[in-house]
Amino acid sequence: MTQKYDLTLEPDLPPVDYPLPELPANEDLWIFGYGSLMWRPGFDHLGIEDARLFGYHRAFCVTSIVHRGTPETPGLVLGLDRGGSCRGKGILCPAAIREPVIDYLYRREMVTSVYRPKMVRIQLAKSGSMASALTFVADPAHEQYCGKPTLEAAARVIARAHGRGGPNREYLQSTIDHLDTFGISDGPLHQIMKLIENGA
Repeated sequence: MTQKYDLTLEPDLPPVDYPLPELPANEDLWIFGYGSLMWRPGFDHLGIEDARLFGYHRAFCVTSIVHRGTPETPGLVLGLDRGGSCRGKGILCPAAIREPVIDYLYRREMVTSVYRPKMVRIQLAKSGSMASALTFVADPAHEQYCGKPTLEAAARVIARAHGRGGPNREYLQSTIDHLDTFGISDGPLHQIMKLIENGA
């Protein structure tokens, strides 16, 4: 049996009452991952490619109280914030399982509604072609949106936080590992990890 989506780490996340995007019938769907979706999509796919999104950048702009923190000790997770561009992964979801996969992603990404689904245009690195993709952007009006903390402040939070998805530091390291594959080896996330390793 085809595994349509994986709720192993989120078995009790409730459905999210939010409209599905309007999509052409019987068409595979690209999903743009820039954080944990890069290394743990959680659903069957037809392939993963390097991709770039213009108009948004990756930032630790979201306070996590579920996956990488708790209400008592919040963590920090990545969101897409306006401006710049972001290198990530385009994940191709088969048309046959599109709806259950979107339902799974809504449960996973929108558990506190700090993210909003958005159809965007991404550039696939291999072919240079443009494609429509579903991604999740940070809502700047939400109480968990924290703007742009300093690298030092981010390091202090990430070093200590832990949620149902594991340690916040592990989330940071996994993201860095994937950025390294893009040739991004000295960015802000690397600087945060260095601060943590130096006892932040």
